[in-house]
Amino acid sequence: MSHAPHTIRTALVTGGNRGIGLEVCRQLGRAGLDVVLAARDPARGRAAADRLTRQGLTVRSEQLDVTDGDSVKACAARLAEAGTEVDVLVNNAGVYPTEGFFSLDEETMRRSLDVNLMGAFRTCRAFVPDMVRRGRGRVVNVSSGLGAMTDNVPSPAAYGIAKAALNALTLVVSAAVPAPVKVNAVCPGWVRTDMGGSWAPTSVEQGADTVTWLALLPDDGPSGGFFRERRRIPW
Repeated sequence: MSHAPHTIRTALVTGGNRGIGLEVCRQLGRAGLDVVLAARDPARGRAAADRLTRQGLTVRSEQLDVTDGDSVKACAARLAEAGTEVDVLVNNAGVYPTEGFFSLDEETMRRSLDVNLMGAFRTCRAFVPDMVRRGRGRVVNVSSGLGAMTDNVPSPAAYGIAKAALNALTLVVSAAVPAPVKVNAVCPGWVRTDMGGSWAPTSVEQGADTVTWLALLPDDGPSGGFFRERRRIPW
Protein backbone atom coordinates (compact mmCIF):
# COMPACT_ATOMS: atom_id res chain seq x y z
CA MET A 1 0.00 0.00 0.00
CA SER A 2 1.48 3.35 -0.99
CA HIS A 3 1.75 5.88 1.80
CA ALA A 4 -0.34 9.00 1.92
CA PRO A 5 0.83 12.43 0.79
CA HIS A 6 2.78 13.83 3.74
CA THR A 7 0.07 16.36 4.62
CA ILE A 8 -2.63 13.68 4.92
CA ARG A 9 -2.49 12.32 8.46
CA THR A 10 -5.91 11.60 9.94
CA ALA A 11 -8.96 9.89 8.44
CA LEU A 12 -12.51 9.73 9.77
CA VAL A 13 -14.65 6.85 8.50
CA THR A 14 -18.41 6.81 9.17
CA GLY A 15 -20.05 3.44 9.71
CA GLY A 16 -16.58 2.20 10.54
CA ASN A 17 -17.43 -0.67 12.88
CA ARG A 18 -18.18 -3.31 10.23
CA GLY A 19 -18.11 -4.26 6.56
CA ILE A 20 -16.46 -1.96 4.05
CA GLY A 21 -16.04 0.81 6.64
CA LEU A 22 -14.06 -1.42 9.00
CA GLU A 23 -11.84 -2.65 6.17
CA VAL A 24 -11.22 0.94 5.01
CA CYS A 25 -10.16 1.78 8.58
CA ARG A 26 -7.76 -1.17 8.49
CA GLN A 27 -6.30 -0.26 5.09
CA LEU A 28 -5.85 3.40 5.97
CA GLY A 29 -4.25 2.44 9.28
CA ARG A 30 -1.82 0.16 7.44
CA ALA A 31 -0.99 3.05 5.11
CA GLY A 32 0.21 4.99 8.15
CA LEU A 33 -2.77 7.20 8.90
CA ASP A 34 -4.32 7.86 12.28
CA VAL A 35 -7.90 6.63 12.00
CA VAL A 36 -11.05 7.87 13.68
CA LEU A 37 -13.52 4.99 13.49
CA ALA A 38 -16.94 6.64 13.74
CA ALA A 39 -19.94 4.49 14.65
CA ARG A 40 -23.52 5.14 15.72
CA ASP A 41 -23.26 2.52 18.50
CA PRO A 42 -20.40 3.48 20.87
CA ALA A 43 -19.87 -0.06 22.21
CA ARG A 44 -19.59 -1.55 18.72
CA GLY A 45 -17.31 1.27 17.68
CA ARG A 46 -14.99 0.71 20.64
CA ALA A 47 -14.88 -3.06 20.05
CA ALA A 48 -13.99 -2.58 16.37
CA ALA A 49 -11.33 0.03 17.17
CA ASP A 50 -9.83 -2.25 19.82
CA ARG A 51 -9.47 -5.07 17.28
CA LEU A 52 -7.56 -2.78 14.92
CA THR A 53 -5.43 -1.35 17.72
CA ARG A 54 -4.37 -4.88 18.61
CA GLN A 55 -3.13 -5.19 15.02
CA GLY A 56 -0.75 -2.32 15.74
CA LEU A 57 -2.78 0.41 14.04
CA THR A 58 -3.52 3.88 15.41
CA VAL A 59 -7.32 3.87 15.69
CA ARG A 60 -9.71 5.62 18.05
CA SER A 61 -13.48 5.30 18.12
CA GLU A 62 -15.94 8.18 18.14
CA GLN A 63 -19.71 8.08 18.51
CA LEU A 64 -21.32 9.64 15.45
CA ASP A 65 -24.87 9.22 14.16
CA VAL A 66 -24.97 10.70 10.66
CA THR A 67 -28.75 11.17 10.88
CA ASP A 68 -28.37 13.53 13.84
CA GLY A 69 -26.89 16.94 13.08
CA ASP A 70 -26.11 17.57 16.75
CA SER A 71 -24.23 14.25 16.95
CA VAL A 72 -22.12 15.20 13.92
CA LYS A 73 -21.36 18.64 15.35
CA ALA A 74 -20.51 17.18 18.77
CA CYS A 75 -18.06 14.71 17.21
CA ALA A 76 -16.42 17.51 15.23
CA ALA A 77 -16.16 19.62 18.41
CA ARG A 78 -14.57 16.76 20.40
CA LEU A 79 -11.98 16.18 17.69
CA ALA A 80 -11.21 19.90 17.41
CA GLU A 81 -10.81 20.11 21.19
CA ALA A 82 -8.37 17.19 21.05
CA GLY A 83 -6.38 18.96 18.31
CA THR A 84 -7.31 16.31 15.74
CA GLU A 85 -7.53 17.66 12.19
CA VAL A 86 -9.55 15.46 9.84
CA ASP A 87 -7.69 15.29 6.52
CA VAL A 88 -9.73 12.44 5.02
CA LEU A 89 -13.50 12.04 5.34
CA VAL A 90 -14.95 8.71 4.18
CA ASN A 91 -18.75 8.84 4.06
CA ASN A 92 -19.44 5.13 4.31
CA ALA A 93 -22.48 4.86 6.61
CA GLY A 94 -25.45 3.63 4.60
CA VAL A 95 -28.72 1.72 4.56
CA TYR A 96 -30.00 -0.54 1.78
CA PRO A 97 -33.80 -0.65 1.50
CA THR A 98 -34.82 -3.01 -1.30
CA GLU A 99 -38.52 -2.29 -1.79
CA GLY A 100 -39.81 -1.58 -5.27
CA PHE A 101 -41.35 1.83 -5.85
CA PHE A 102 -44.97 0.80 -5.31
CA SER A 103 -44.10 -1.00 -2.06
CA LEU A 104 -42.17 1.99 -0.75
CA ASP A 105 -43.56 4.03 2.13
CA GLU A 106 -42.57 7.57 2.98
CA GLU A 107 -40.73 6.59 6.15
CA THR A 108 -38.42 4.18 4.28
CA MET A 109 -37.71 6.77 1.58
CA ARG A 110 -36.98 9.42 4.18
CA ARG A 111 -34.67 7.09 6.11
CA SER A 112 -32.70 6.23 2.97
CA LEU A 113 -32.24 9.90 2.12
CA ASP A 114 -31.40 10.77 5.74
CA VAL A 115 -28.58 8.22 5.99
CA ASN A 116 -27.29 7.91 2.42
CA LEU A 117 -27.54 11.56 1.37
CA MET A 118 -28.07 13.84 4.36
CA GLY A 119 -25.51 11.94 6.44
CA ALA A 120 -22.80 12.89 3.93
CA PHE A 121 -24.20 16.41 3.66
CA ARG A 122 -23.93 16.84 7.45
CA THR A 123 -20.38 15.49 7.70
CA CYS A 124 -19.21 17.53 4.71
CA ARG A 125 -20.63 20.66 6.34
CA ALA A 126 -18.83 19.78 9.59
CA PHE A 127 -15.41 18.76 8.27
CA VAL A 128 -14.78 20.14 4.76
CA PRO A 129 -14.55 23.86 5.72
CA ASP A 130 -11.45 23.10 7.81
CA MET A 131 -9.94 21.15 4.88
CA VAL A 132 -10.46 24.22 2.71
CA ARG A 133 -8.94 26.47 5.36
CA ARG A 134 -5.86 24.22 5.73
CA GLY A 135 -5.54 23.75 1.98
CA ARG A 136 -5.63 19.95 1.99
CA GLY A 137 -8.15 17.14 2.21
CA ARG A 138 -9.82 14.13 0.66
CA VAL A 139 -13.54 13.30 0.73
CA VAL A 140 -14.70 9.87 -0.45
CA ASN A 141 -18.43 9.23 -0.74
CA VAL A 142 -19.25 5.53 -0.83
CA SER A 143 -21.96 5.42 -3.47
CA SER A 144 -23.20 2.70 -5.84
CA GLY A 145 -23.56 2.00 -9.52
CA LEU A 146 -27.21 1.40 -8.60
CA GLY A 147 -27.48 5.18 -8.34
CA ALA A 148 -25.96 5.83 -11.77
CA MET A 149 -28.22 7.65 -14.24
CA THR A 150 -26.37 6.24 -17.26
CA ASP A 151 -27.69 2.91 -18.62
CA ASN A 152 -29.61 2.43 -15.39
CA VAL A 153 -32.74 3.63 -13.66
CA PRO A 154 -31.56 4.17 -10.06
CA SER A 155 -32.68 1.08 -8.17
CA PRO A 156 -33.85 -0.29 -5.79
CA ALA A 157 -36.00 2.82 -5.58
CA ALA A 158 -35.17 4.42 -2.20
CA TYR A 159 -31.53 3.30 -2.30
CA GLY A 160 -30.86 4.22 -5.92
CA ILE A 161 -32.48 7.65 -5.65
CA ALA A 162 -30.47 8.44 -2.50
CA LYS A 163 -27.19 7.30 -4.11
CA ALA A 164 -27.95 9.31 -7.27
CA ALA A 165 -28.42 12.31 -4.97
CA LEU A 166 -25.14 11.46 -3.18
CA ASN A 167 -23.43 11.52 -6.57
CA ALA A 168 -24.92 14.97 -7.19
CA LEU A 169 -23.66 16.10 -3.77
CA THR A 170 -20.19 14.81 -4.72
CA LEU A 171 -20.17 17.05 -7.80
CA VAL A 172 -21.51 20.07 -5.89
CA VAL A 173 -18.94 19.79 -3.07
CA SER A 174 -16.06 19.12 -5.50
CA ALA A 175 -16.98 22.30 -7.39
CA ALA A 176 -17.13 24.31 -4.16
CA VAL A 177 -13.62 23.48 -2.89
CA PRO A 178 -10.14 24.49 -4.11
CA ALA A 179 -8.00 21.98 -6.02
CA PRO A 180 -5.96 20.66 -3.02
CA VAL A 181 -9.22 19.23 -1.61
CA LYS A 182 -10.32 16.19 -3.64
CA VAL A 183 -13.95 15.02 -3.53
CA ASN A 184 -14.91 11.77 -5.27
CA ALA A 185 -17.54 9.03 -5.21
CA VAL A 186 -16.91 5.29 -5.41
CA CYS A 187 -18.92 2.22 -6.30
CA PRO A 188 -17.30 -0.58 -4.27
CA GLY A 189 -19.24 -3.22 -6.19
CA TRP A 190 -21.41 -6.00 -4.76
CA VAL A 191 -19.46 -6.88 -1.64
CA ARG A 192 -19.70 -9.74 0.86
CA THR A 193 -20.90 -7.78 3.90
CA ASP A 194 -23.99 -7.85 6.13
CA MET A 195 -25.53 -5.49 3.57
CA GLY A 196 -24.34 -7.30 0.43
CA GLY A 197 -24.88 -10.86 1.59
CA SER A 198 -22.60 -13.90 1.78
CA TRP A 199 -23.10 -14.74 -1.93
CA ALA A 200 -21.77 -11.40 -3.24
CA PRO A 201 -18.85 -11.83 -5.68
CA THR A 202 -16.53 -9.14 -4.27
CA SER A 203 -14.43 -9.51 -1.12
CA VAL A 204 -14.46 -6.78 1.52
CA GLU A 205 -10.77 -6.13 0.78
CA GLN A 206 -11.52 -5.57 -2.92
CA GLY A 207 -14.56 -3.45 -2.12
CA ALA A 208 -12.54 -1.19 0.16
CA ASP A 209 -9.56 -0.87 -2.19
CA THR A 210 -10.85 1.97 -4.38
CA VAL A 211 -12.16 3.83 -1.32
CA THR A 212 -8.66 3.68 0.20
CA TRP A 213 -7.05 4.65 -3.12
CA LEU A 214 -9.23 7.76 -3.37
CA ALA A 215 -8.51 8.64 0.27
CA LEU A 216 -4.77 8.56 -0.46
CA LEU A 217 -4.79 10.35 -3.82
CA PRO A 218 -1.69 12.41 -4.61
CA ASP A 219 -2.10 16.16 -4.98
CA ASP A 220 -2.41 15.84 -8.77
CA GLY A 221 -5.12 13.17 -8.46
CA PRO A 222 -8.66 13.46 -9.82
CA SER A 223 -11.59 15.22 -8.19
CA GLY A 224 -15.29 15.27 -8.96
CA GLY A 225 -15.27 11.72 -10.32
CA PHE A 226 -17.10 8.42 -9.84
CA PHE A 227 -14.85 5.33 -9.64
CA ARG A 228 -15.01 1.54 -9.55
CA GLU A 229 -11.90 -0.67 -9.39
CA ARG A 230 -9.78 2.53 -9.58
CA ARG A 231 -11.32 3.46 -12.94
CA ARG A 232 -13.70 6.30 -13.69
CA ILE A 233 -17.28 5.21 -14.46
CA PRO A 234 -20.25 7.22 -15.83
CA TRP A 235 -22.60 9.03 -13.47
